[in-house]
Order: sequence, then C-alpha cells, then structure tokens
Amino acid sequence: MNTFSANEVICGVDEAGRGPLAGPVYAACVVLNGAYKITGLADSKALSEKKREALAITIKKYATAWTIASASVQEIDQLNILQASLLAMKRAVESLPFIPDMVLVDGNQSPRLECPVRTIIRGDSLIPEISAASILAKTTRDKEMQRLHECFPLYGFDQHKGYPTKKHLIALQTHGACEIHRQSFAPVNALKFSKMYS
Repeated sequence: MNTFSANEVICGVDEAGRGPLAGPVYAACVVLNGAYKITGLADSKALSEKKREALAITIKKYATAWTIASASVQEIDQLNILQASLLAMKRAVESLPFIPDMVLVDGNQSPRLECPVRTIIRGDSLIPEISAASILAKTTRDKEMQRLHECFPLYGFDQHKGYPTKKHLIALQTHGACEIHRQSFAPVNALKFSKMYS
C-alpha cells in the first residue's frame, strides 16, 4: 500500500479516546526513521498494555519525529467528539518541527491541514506510521486517565479509562458526573434529566 519514494517525509496520525464518557481525546503523529525498523507495530487495541508501553518507549527513542496533542472535555462538548478528535490531530501535526510531504490518517475523516492528507480505513493495522501513532496516543491517554483517577477515585478511571463499562455506569448512577465527564455523551447527559424528574 505504501508507494512513496524514499525521500518523502510520511507522517502517520491516529487518535485515542473517542468512545469514553470521560477525559480528553488524544492524537499522535509519528514520522518513522527508515534506518531503524521497529518490530511489533500494530493497532494499539490489539496489543497488551505491557507491549504498548514497551513500543511507546522504542517509538519515542527511534522515530525521526513524534508529537502528541489533545482536545479537552470542554472542546469535546462544544464541538462534538469527531471535530474534537480532528482538532487534536491537527494540533499534533502542526506541532511537528517540519511540514511532512504526506499525512496518513486512520479512518475516513481527516483534519484540515496545509499539507497533503490521505485517509486509510484500518490504517492503524496496515500502516506502520499510523500504528506507531495509535500506540503513542493510547499510552498517553491511559496515563492521563491514571492521573485523573487520583483526582476522582470514585469512578475507577484507572481500570476502564473512562469507557462505558458496567462498573463505570454504576458509579455514574451512584455519584453523578464529575467535571471530567463529557456532558454531551448520552449516558452522562441522561443523568441531568433523571435528576430533573426524580
């Protein structure tokens, strides 16, 4: 699938955290070093936490360039999760110290950038640059949710990372939403109405 010339600068981009009910959405972009092949790159969701962490260290050490950016809970609620994800991607790419020749984005939606962009369905499992970005976005967001767990220990963010697991939904019903919950997401928004009519 990769038909780029050896001297082209190719950047892979992916996000993490579109599905959770809480916390920011993260995006990463990675330009791999052609002189150093990183083995084991794959869609972050297909890797164990231990493997992701090890690969993240390797990517940061050997990639030509990498950046990570996010969009806040407030931005998610104001823009919607898709637009907030694209904003995080845009921030990540624009944080690079140079303009890439091509940006490869996982999925079928792309941020508006000043450089050429190509979307690739299942790119996180097909394109090494996107796989690497997937890993950096996921590991960074997971660490942030671990940190937020210390601030809001009632919800179990250290375990489910904000995803709508049974435990998380029970905690929401019991304790209500906290300031890092996405108010525009249905299970959180529904709490307002249940309180209004209870």
